[in-house]
Amino acid sequence: MEENGKTIPQEVKGWNWGAFMYNIMWGIGNRTYLPLLCLIPLFNIVWIFVVGFKGNGWAWQKGDYKDIETFKAVQKTWNRAGLFQFIISIAIFALYTAFVVFFIGNVFNEMDF
Repeated sequence: MEENGKTIPQEVKGWNWGAFMYNIMWGIGNRTYLPLLCLIPLFNIVWIFVVGFKGNGWAWQKGDYKDIETFKAVQKTWNRAGLFQFIISIAIFALYTAFVVFFIGNVFNEMDF
């Protein structure tokens, strides 16, 4: 698919953690506005995965990158931040789940049936 006369090189395609986790900010920063559809409730659950998968292609077509290495260097920062945020989110979710399970277990143990 071509946009602005640019085809997407094979090296550019792939998953982008920055586009997945920071979809709206990433979209604005890369001048691609399809990630703004993540503002639609319920639709965003599916759309964040589309943005993560298609984001590199959209950014390549909208940006004025001189070469693939420059593009990859810019997206590497987004990828690193997005992956870090994903790992932190999973860790917080796991701690929250462990706390809730522990708390509910204690409540049931203290109740007399």
